[in-house]
Amino acid sequence: MNETAFSFDPDWMGTLTAPFMTNAFLAGLCIALAAGAMGYFTIARHSTFAAHALAHIGLPGATGAVLLGLPVSVGLGVFALGGALVIGALGKKASQREIATGTVLAFATGMGLFFARLSSSASQQMQSILFGSILTITDGQIVGFAVFDVLLLAVLAVIYRPLLFSSLDEQVAQAKGVPVNLMNICFMAIMAGVITIAVPAVGTLLIFALVVTPAATANIISRSPFAAMVVSTVICLISIWGGLLVSAMFPAPPSFIIVTISTLFWIVAKIIESARRR
Repeated sequence: MNETAFSFDPDWMGTLTAPFMTNAFLAGLCIALAAGAMGYFTIARHSTFAAHALAHIGLPGATGAVLLGLPVSVGLGVFALGGALVIGALGKKASQREIATGTVLAFATGMGLFFARLSSSASQQMQSILFGSILTITDGQIVGFAVFDVLLLAVLAVIYRPLLFSSLDEQVAQAKGVPVNLMNICFMAIMAGVITIAVPAVGTLLIFALVVTPAATANIISRSPFAAMVVSTVICLISIWGGLLVSAMFPAPPSFIIVTISTLFWIVAKIIESARRR
């Protein structure tokens, strides 16, 4: 009789201390910092669809990079950034952004599938691109994630107030002289970077679990934007690290466990919120 996927591994401590698992934990920390900080703005700007779409827009870049023999993350980042800039430039209002996002998404998805058909190696990479493979993160990728986090926090420190103002009330912010269009483009460009580093953990199909779900939970239990960002980061980190721990104890795809933990946080928060309203 075959062993079940969730059978207990008595040697889980050995797995947990392996070098590849150390890289996964470090990657989780970097991803949580980026996704937690930007998740709040994603919800405040009503751009959850755009955040989800950017991961899929990066798909042709990832499969195209495999065709050219380049790192997947490079192709993913280039296409995600290109799509972000197009959406940010064309979609000045929320309704316009949705139309621009849908148009770019449809074209990019078709191109990604076309590239995958051109190469067997690109086709084989599709599963890790779609569902993530955090256990294969390399030392070089860790360094890249850390550099991105430093740049992200530096940029946010500079544009935090105008970005927050334009996120909460775009019309009033524009009347007060805030460069709303520039904030749109900056937000989308930063999100492209966040998506690029988050996709290796959970893939393009499950990106909501790290960028949107922890932020949605944090908005329920937090009273200020900054507190929501901190809580979102903590929830994201617990989800990733908890997913790695559980997947080491009961061998299973880490991305599935990460998504499950993140979703459970949201469900519990919604239950508590509903109980308080009664």
